[in-house]
Formats: sequence, C-alpha cells, structure tokens
Amino acid sequence: MFAAVATAAALALAPPVGAVPWSLAYETASAGGHRWVERGSGVFPDVVVEGTLTGNGPGCHALWIRMIYDLAPAWPVKKAEVCGTQTAPVQVRFSGFPTTTGSVTVCRGTQDTQHCAAWQSITTWPVRPPA
Repeated sequence: MFAAVATAAALALAPPVGAVPWSLAYETASAGGHRWVERGSGVFPDVVVEGTLTGNGPGCHALWIRMIYDLAPAWPVKKAEVCGTQTAPVQVRFSGFPTTTGSVTVCRGTQDTQHCAAWQSITTWPVRPPA
C-alpha cells in the first residue's frame, strides 16, 4: 500500500512528457525545474513553469519573471524568495499568446533586479529536448 502511494505521489510531481528543463544560478542561489505548454482556457495554450529556488549560503535571493506583451515590457514580478539555505517553490502560468515572451532571473536580495543572473527566456523552445 505504501509503495503505491509513494509511486502515485512521484508521478504527480513528475513533469509531463515534452517538458523542457530550465536552470540558472546567481551567487549562492540556484533555480531550476521544467516548463511546458498545456491547453488553456482560451484559443492559445498556457505556458507553465515550475521548479524550485534554493539558497545555498548566506544572504537572501529572489526569482523574478519579466514579461513582454506585444512588444510592451511589463515590470519584473517577484515569484519566489529565499534566505540562507531555504527552498521555495516556483510556479508560473500565463497565456502563450504568439506575441508574448517571458524571461526569468535570480537576483541578490528581494527588493529589486539590480544584481542578477542574465535573464533567461522561458518562451523559446528547442527543436528537440536536450539529451
């Protein structure tokens, strides 16, 4: 019985087939997970980004997302923060409209995007998933 429950829990946490891994790090923090598309409530699919932000040392860090809608950039939005050796979940979902792009970064501190890793796209897709 316990094995069946553990297997079901592991399957619920596994990303869907076709999910693309993402990861980045800055100073003593790292973030990573998977991203994929799902049927949305509208005409276009939803983009789903899930993972974790992990602190691996002193100080606080935050994961930020920056969206661009029809060539108009929105302000970065903080999606997770950690201090010390904490871990926080990352969960982002948005409509995959063809002219919407998004990027993610990890920054020192939790107030702004002044000292950060390079922004990484979460809306470009490889021709085939990495091996």
